Amino acid sequence: MTFKNFDYLTISQLQRLHDLKSYRNAHRVINQLESFLNVFKDDGVNVYYLNKEGREAVNSSYVRTKLTTAKHYIMRNDLYIHLGMPKSWQNEIKMISGANTSKEIIVVADAHYINSNKHYVVEVDNLQKMQKNKIKIDKYRTLIQRNAFKGMPMLIWVTTTQYRQSVLKELCEGLDCTVYLKEDLI
Repeated sequence: MTFKNFDYLTISQLQRLHDLKSYRNAHRVINQLESFLNVFKDDGVNVYYLNKEGREAVNSSYVRTKLTTAKHYIMRNDLYIHLGMPKSWQNEIKMISGANTSKEIIVVADAHYINSNKHYVVEVDNLQKMQKNKIKIDKYRTLIQRNAFKGMPMLIWVTTTQYRQSVLKELCEGLDCTVYLKEDLI
């Protein structure tokens, strides 16, 4: 079921998610699941996902394949683990304000969770053009102005370089925002 929920996983993520203690033990678990998984290398790291037999075993209709965008999923998984595995975490959440009007705003967050009545919106910036990130941040500003979150949400970003981190912080000025670097999460 972990693979159904996370799409793509590395051995180290599986190890941290299930507190498998050692890398060797996590590798043993992966070997036991071998007939249910496909694997490919991304930057020298094995990335695992459900094959047809695995999807059937966990009743999943979503077909996963080897993707060049798998790093996006891996970064999101690392952030989930880093944030303490929030119980209400949901991936790919569509947020809408002003539905069925000419001023409707729709934004799909990479993940969302609520903790102590505060909304946390998660975004992964791997190879996204910064202009697209700016548009998304502007949409969040509009949602906040329309009180879609019943208060100020925390925007949490994870990105790949210090330059991108500084640009995202600048774009989010005035918002409750944290921007992690990918290497901060491991």
